Amino acid sequence: MNQLKRIAGIIWIVLGPAGIFYLIKTAAAEIAKKPVLDTKIQWGVFVVVFMPIAMGMVIFGYYAFKGEYDHLPERSEELLD
Repeated sequence: MNQLKRIAGIIWIVLGPAGIFYLIKTAAAEIAKKPVLDTKIQWGVFVVVFMPIAMGMVIFGYYAFKGEYDHLPERSEELLD
């Protein structure tokens, strides 16, 4: 199971930048198709909101790859200790 978590970590690390690239590529195409202020603002907001989400995906993947999630508490009482 821990090996699966590490492989999933690599996937998360790759998905973050890939998502940003695809979003910026799509935003540029949509803005080029209809270059009005409304479109620029809409896609600018999408990109700005998604960037921290994508960075969080990379950080989560990094920790998963490093093995930080190898041992998780079995019960909620261990969380309180």
